[in-house]
Amino acid sequence: MQLSMPRFDQGSVLVVGDVMLDRYWQGDTGRVSPEAPVPVVNVQATDDRPGGASNVAMNIAALGAAANLAGLVGNDDAAASLLDSLSSVGVNCLFTTVADKPTITKLRVVSRQQQLLRMDFEKPFSAQDSENLSQHLSLDGVQVLLLSDYAKGSLQHCQVLIESARKKDIPVLVDPKGHDFERYRGATLLTPNLSEFEAVVGVCQSEAELVSKGQELLKSLDLDALLITRGEQGMTLLQANMEGELHLPAKAREVFDVTGAGDTVIAVLAASIAAGSDLPMAVALANVAAGMVVAKLGTATISAPELRQAVAAGQEVECGVVNEEQLVLSLQAARARGEKLVFTNGCFDILHAGHVGYLADARELGDRLIVAINSDESVSRLKGPSRPINPVDRRMAVLAGLSAVDWVLSFPDDTPERLLELIQPDVLVKGGDYNEEQVVGWEIVKAYGGEVNVLSFFDNCSTTAIVEKVIADADKPA
Repeated sequence: MQLSMPRFDQGSVLVVGDVMLDRYWQGDTGRVSPEAPVPVVNVQATDDRPGGASNVAMNIAALGAAANLAGLVGNDDAAASLLDSLSSVGVNCLFTTVADKPTITKLRVVSRQQQLLRMDFEKPFSAQDSENLSQHLSLDGVQVLLLSDYAKGSLQHCQVLIESARKKDIPVLVDPKGHDFERYRGATLLTPNLSEFEAVVGVCQSEAELVSKGQELLKSLDLDALLITRGEQGMTLLQANMEGELHLPAKAREVFDVTGAGDTVIAVLAASIAAGSDLPMAVALANVAAGMVVAKLGTATISAPELRQAVAAGQEVECGVVNEEQLVLSLQAARARGEKLVFTNGCFDILHAGHVGYLADARELGDRLIVAINSDESVSRLKGPSRPINPVDRRMAVLAGLSAVDWVLSFPDDTPERLLELIQPDVLVKGGDYNEEQVVGWEIVKAYGGEVNVLSFFDNCSTTAIVEKVIADADKPA
């Protein structure tokens, strides 16, 4: 699937859900209180940020789509702060005021980038409050209805909204919460994360079980589609009118903060569908955006130019970090397209110029390159207790960022022989000063008619030499 950017400015989304204010008080701590053994924070800065459904609406507005936000708020300064912040970025606020309840506010006291205390100001909204919200909403001109549920009471009557939207052929996207998804019956798409999904259907021990239980949930709730977000394992899309799954590996990069990643995913989904993208394309764009937002600190948004730049980079949608079952499924599709599969393995503890050149050469031997890297425990057994320098998730993230690499996975064994038996690549490649019969697994590959190639590292580089040089330099007198 080749990614293409929709015209977000042609889309209109109505977000309904639990609006919140994230409030931060920041300052230095230089002493302990004489009244109690707690630090004294000299508050020097305050910061109010839209949270919950408000953050979803901000993400939609940042993409350039028309963002309308409906939710329950109190008659207080927190509601006024939300209104000011959201209006300033183009979100049209349709708040319903509940006089005897506060706007949901989460106050965090922070010092030296460390959260010392969080205080929540909230009272659960009643069923009547939720009904009042639903009754006052108009769906005229809405292209997508997005329900952002944080289990604070605003969506107790969401079935009314779902039914009204479906009568008008308006897609309904739901970011669900809780252990009972029955209230979302008839929605177009649910986007639970893996833990939320398993809380409803039970633990899934395999890809096949996940797909089976997901299809059962689709049927039981009369859903069109289900998108399960799985963190470092990417996303899995199941559709009622299609067999199997569409799995999109995580677009691995350095993860700084996962705060708000789910909000970004459903915001990009909604804005893309409103702008005319089909569901698989919208999910692919959301997957790219999720990989971008986790590389930012704090609750963040992704703008259309940022997303466009990532799409222009031309990464294949189906490629990235995968587990063994996901790789097998991807390879089945690759083989059906007649692609030649190349496999290599190693620790790749510190990626250097030799690795990069070697992997580029390996990719030239076929259409797809699979890189299997030893787990942390395996590296320690092979290289000693001081290794690896970099943990496996970082090693995979760096490798997945190389244009030559299609799929990256880790394996717990000391040799790749089990993997070679499982996936049977067309070409096994190893870098170094070997002959063919010194390459681990060569006889397995030869037995089914595959090729074995030995390539030299560029620049005579090695991770061990780099580590030894660093240690030697550290020992030199200043």
